[in-house]
Order: sequence, then structure tokens, then C-alpha cells
Amino acid sequence: MTKSVESTVAAPPSRDREQVTQALLDAAERLLVSEGYAGISTRRLAQEAGVNHGLVHYYFGSMEELFVQVLERFTARLIARQRAMYAADVPFIERWRAAWRFHEQDLAAGYPKIWHELQAMAWNDPGLRERLVRVNGEWRAVLREAFARAQEEYGIETDEPPLDGVLALVMMFAQGAQAERLLGISEGHAELLAWIDRWLQSLEERTMR
Repeated sequence: MTKSVESTVAAPPSRDREQVTQALLDAAERLLVSEGYAGISTRRLAQEAGVNHGLVHYYFGSMEELFVQVLERFTARLIARQRAMYAADVPFIERWRAAWRFHEQDLAAGYPKIWHELQAMAWNDPGLRERLVRVNGEWRAVLREAFARAQEEYGIETDEPPLDGVLALVMMFAQGAQAERLLGISEGHAELLAWIDRWLQSLEERTMR
């Protein structure tokens, strides 16, 4: 009878559990960015993390679970940053510009690649899809709060433009722009951002009259 992973792999002492877990998450994050999930085997991941390959399944159950925890951990870092940025006591246009500077940093760090890699996996995995929808919801919550505050600052009291519509538009533009940039496509991106910037600038000027 084949023994289970749990019975054949001795877990490290409890004091080392967090260290091993973080080493595996760090290694998976690096490999998802550099090679993509299709190129990552359990042994390759364990070698990158410097641990026994049996510990991957011992701690995470599956590679998919490990990958989605990578995304959730990465997302938590970025959302904490975004919340702090949007809470700054500066005009909304400055927060918007900062958000797009972060967008460039995140592309360089590999977050969009991890998101799109897992999104493709989730299309045929209902459990994984549910987790990614939850991550998407976290981003939407941050933006909804920021845009609602902007509406108040600009004195927009009508439903035009609708808050949820603006939120959807920005989410789709950001994710679409990321997907295109990963392919080396940037046509029209700068022009659209410049147009949005001019519109926000007109709202800023109206509030100062």
C-alpha cells in the first residue's frame, strides 16, 4: 500500500513551520513571475525554496492551493498600500496619478502576471474561481470607497456617471491594460490616461471656483 505524503514526510519542528511556509510562498511567487504555473513542478518549487519536496503537499495540499495563497498574500500587501495611498489628504487627482504609478511598479514586480496566470487556471476550476472572485472583490471594495469619496469632493450628486459603472470601467481598463502590457502592447493607453487626467483636472478646477 502506498503511504500518504503525511506519513512519509516528517514535518519540521513547529517553530520552523512559518519559515518553511514562507519559503515556499516566496519561491512560488518568484517562479510564477519568471516561468508561469505550467513550468513549475513540485520538485522545482521545493528546490527553489530549499526544502523537501514532500512539504509542498504536506503544508498546502496541492500546488493550486499554494498558488492561490501566493496571490492572496501578494494582494494583501498591495491593498494595504492602496488604502494608505487613497487615505492621504491630497486632491483625488493626485491619488489617481499615484495609483497609476503603482500600476507600473506592480507590472515590474509581476503581480499582474500572477493574477492572469491564476485567472486562466480558474476558468475550469470552480473552487479556484471562487477564490479569485473574492480577490477581485477586495480590489473593488478599495476603489468603491475611494471613488465615493471623490464624488463627495467633486460635489457630484447625480447618478451620472454611475459609481458602479465607473468602478467596472476602471477595473476592466486596468486588467485589460495589464494583459496587453504583458504582451508588449501599449497602444492608446497613455492617450486614455491623459484624457482621464484632463477630465479630473476640470473637476478639480470646478471645485476651486
